Amino acid sequence: MLLSIFGNGVMANAMVSGLLRHGFKIEVFGRDEKKMQILKKNYPEIEVNTYKNGVDISGKNLILCVKPYALESVAKHVKGQAAVLFSVLAGTSLEKLKQNIDAENYVRAMPNIAAMFGKSMTTLTGDEEAKEAGLKIFGAIGKTLWVGSEKELDTATVLAGSAPAFLALVAESLIDGGVKEGLKRDDAAFLARGLFEGFAELLANYQHPSLIKDAVMSPGGVTAKGYAALEDYKVRSAFMKVYKE
Repeated sequence: MLLSIFGNGVMANAMVSGLLRHGFKIEVFGRDEKKMQILKKNYPEIEVNTYKNGVDISGKNLILCVKPYALESVAKHVKGQAAVLFSVLAGTSLEKLKQNIDAENYVRAMPNIAAMFGKSMTTLTGDEEAKEAGLKIFGAIGKTLWVGSEKELDTATVLAGSAPAFLALVAESLIDGGVKEGLKRDDAAFLARGLFEGFAELLANYQHPSLIKDAVMSPGGVTAKGYAALEDYKVRSAFMKVYKE
């Protein structure tokens, strides 16, 4: 299957790497000729072009991987009707996509930055006719979940798309706390990396996160006191409120 990617940023690069490993043929369209040549050097198998001179998207499986504000600008340079438009533009509705670029079917997808390691958690929604293709394409960069509405996808964007930044804050805070109490920074960072790696396995094998807490927490112990401090500072409430910001 030939995939036409518009954009050459971090997410586009991550997708190219994963898709090539799974046997997809790739062509990439970008705005900057120099950046496109760098991409070609990194991935000789792909075709690269600028879209400034116009692109006929008729019959193409198009992956729109630009900044949301660039949608109208890119739309001015395309003509024809794509087979499927897959969009990774955060906060950009299916209706707005339809108003700007013509396609037979539309799918919104929200991968995250872990796509660069083939570990993205991508949520998708859109036309059922393109569901199978969407799950196959984005399955090349990690795990996928199809949801039934754009509201669900927008909520999932926070959990699977934005949350790596929130977890980075948790990791950084734990490291800084360890340094404050006397650990060398490199040692604290090493422990944090091991913690997150192991926690992924715990989360996959315990039926509920609370069971992990119960397995660690002893009566009157260090974990119980630390957990109480987190509750005092309303950490749980703060994480739940990120969906409303």
